[in-house]
Amino acid sequence: MDKYDKNILRELQIDSRKNLSEIGAAVGLSSTPCWNRIKRLEQAGVIQNYTVNLNQDKMPLSETIIVQVSLNDHSDETVKKFGEDLERIPEVIEVFLVSGEYDYYIKIAVSGTKHYERFLREKLYKIPGIRQSRSNFVLRRIKQAKFPIDD
Repeated sequence: MDKYDKNILRELQIDSRKNLSEIGAAVGLSSTPCWNRIKRLEQAGVIQNYTVNLNQDKMPLSETIIVQVSLNDHSDETVKKFGEDLERIPEVIEVFLVSGEYDYYIKIAVSGTKHYERFLREKLYKIPGIRQSRSNFVLRRIKQAKFPIDD
C-alpha cells in the first residue's frame, strides 16, 4: 500500500460519496488511476463496503450502553453460539471478544433505562451461559474514530 492508496482511504473515510475526480484531485491522481486503485483495494478486502454514519442522537435508540459480559464456559461451541445469538439482537451495535476480567464488550443502543431493562431481561439474559455482566451508560461520545492510516 503506497501513499496514494493511503490518501484514497483517508478521503473515502471522510466522505465515501465523493466522486472520482474529487478523490483524484485530493490525492494527486487522475480519475482512471484513482478508480483502478479503489477497485484493487476493494478486491483485496481493504475496503469492505460503503455505508452511512447515522447521528445516534437523532435516532430513536439514542442511548449507548457498554455491557461487559463473562461466560461460564469458553469452549469453541459456546463462543460461536454466543456470537451468533448477539448477531440476531438489533440493539447490539458492536461486539468485542477481549482479554481481561470480562470476555466481551458489547455496545448496545436503546431508547432509555426502561428499554435497557427490557433488553436485559428479554434478550441478553435469555442467552445461556452468561456468568456475570456489568453495564456502563455512555454519557457523551468524545470521539468517533476513523481507522488510522499511517504515513
